[in-house]
Amino acid sequence: MKLQSAVLFAACVLASNVNAVNLTQHHHDHIDYSPVSVMGGHTHSRGSIMFSYRFIQMRMDGMRQGTDDLTDADVLQDFMVTPTRMSMQMHMFGFMYAPADHLTLMAMLPLVKKDMDHVTRMGANFTTRSEGLGDIKISGLYVLKGSGHHRIHLHAGISLPAGDIDQKDDTPAMANAVLPYPMQLGSGSWDLLPGITYTGHDEAYSWGAQAMATIRLHDNDNDYRLGNRLDLTAWGSKKITRDISGSLRLKGMLWGDIEGEDARLNPQMVPTADTDLQAGKRIDLLAGVNLSSSQ
Repeated sequence: MKLQSAVLFAACVLASNVNAVNLTQHHHDHIDYSPVSVMGGHTHSRGSIMFSYRFIQMRMDGMRQGTDDLTDADVLQDFMVTPTRMSMQMHMFGFMYAPADHLTLMAMLPLVKKDMDHVTRMGANFTTRSEGLGDIKISGLYVLKGSGHHRIHLHAGISLPAGDIDQKDDTPAMANAVLPYPMQLGSGSWDLLPGITYTGHDEAYSWGAQAMATIRLHDNDNDYRLGNRLDLTAWGSKKITRDISGSLRLKGMLWGDIEGEDARLNPQMVPTADTDLQAGKRIDLLAGVNLSSSQ
């Protein structure tokens, strides 16, 4: 499906510090202005604690093959059902703690809700839904270079298979049917999360780049594994006030097809159940505003 719109709100980012210094104030009295949607884009000084909340909403509309848009009729020539729209809402709760200046620990817990609209070859419309806890991510951020106006840190993390991969809903063909792969809440596998981030700053501007990978370690209990994924992003940000900044970000994503298959799904029924149609790549240009609260 093609991305129609994506909105991310820094609805509430709360900070506290056991050493009674401003949590968002990093080395060299620098406040981090990387976009709030960049996960693990900054580290903290020793003793810092950060709790965060992010609300993410996405809407996808229509089908695409490569760079070509497909109509419902195009898809229904090969499948009995086609998706027409998908929306996703995510509440992301985060925690960061720095036991040392060179090491920050991070955990992310997502609550996810998905809706997908469909139309059948006979013209019937229906919607399926899934909701619950997604995969939990735990990472360590290790600073390689943290002097002057430039920082480089490595990511080493793991994704815990907490998200359900047995979500079901009613369809015209079957009551309580297993939902296709994009409607499940997690990968079902333990996944490695390696990466590297560079950030730079001066008094009014900050900039950075990040490369993050998701490597699936094994097939899940339903005999498949999601494709590996690579996320690349680069951004620039300008300080407007001490607690407000604006940013522009370029993000590229690349992900592979599913290996194996869930035997309960019929790949000839709907494209989202075909494991050979799940790979893709995309480039997004994003604008954002960061709001922070300092003590």
